[in-house]
Amino acid sequence: MTVVIAGCGDLGTETGLRFASLGHQVMGLRRSSEKLPPEIKGQAIDLSAEVPTLPTDTTIVVIAMSPDDRSVDGYRAAYVESVRSVAAAIRNDCAAPPRVVYVSSTAVYGIDDGSWVDETTSPEPTSPTAVVLQEAEQTLLQLIPEATILRLGGLYGPGRTREIDRVRQGVATISSEPEFTSRIHRDDAAAAIVHLMTMQKWPETVYIGVDDLPVDRREVVEFLARSLDLPAPEVANDSPRAQVSRGKRCDNNRLREIGFVFSYPTYREGYAAVLDGCGVRHA
Repeated sequence: MTVVIAGCGDLGTETGLRFASLGHQVMGLRRSSEKLPPEIKGQAIDLSAEVPTLPTDTTIVVIAMSPDDRSVDGYRAAYVESVRSVAAAIRNDCAAPPRVVYVSSTAVYGIDDGSWVDETTSPEPTSPTAVVLQEAEQTLLQLIPEATILRLGGLYGPGRTREIDRVRQGVATISSEPEFTSRIHRDDAAAAIVHLMTMQKWPETVYIGVDDLPVDRREVVEFLARSLDLPAPEVANDSPRAQVSRGKRCDNNRLREIGFVFSYPTYREGYAAVLDGCGVRHA
């Protein structure tokens, strides 16, 4: 029984290692397959332009792509074209239909007034790249109707320290008005993928992958500043005419209801672990 990780970057590799630890054979598809750890058998391929060859005993396929650049064309190559390539390979090579999970983003919800979002909320992307993300979701479900979509919030964790770096460098800013964010630690994101693909019951079509605490970004920044023993950034004076996004608050109840347990249920535990990994003593 083989697990295929299409897009074996940071998240895909962590996911693959977790499957390997459970005794699965794991194949990782990426351009530079020599960078994969020994637990993951690599296949060097550009999924935006080539159809891979999958083992006939593939039972799980994880599609976790990331774009080479943040343009619309970069997103379409990474997400839409790669979905087509993987779906073609499944059709060509797999002896039986595998479980398939596609890693998407809560960016497909164009809500920016701070309101709550769950899996019943209609995706109405507002940015051009988020429109492509929704196109990739729709393309996958047209080709593989039984596939699962996991829409992740903001990923952070080892090597994903942008917020910490901005606080440390003194360039972080905070708004005088709430700006809600929903996040998930990389390790929990990987664990959620494994949980969805190995649970006894066939998963539903859509899940939101975020932790338990959607939070005003100001609270996160101030927490990091205290942890780093640095002064909190000053509150910006927003222009009365400025169209400031209030973000959205994402609900993870559907993921919780299938028995998933977070290692880092809020940003506090998650960022504390990241800071520990960086050798930073924190409050």
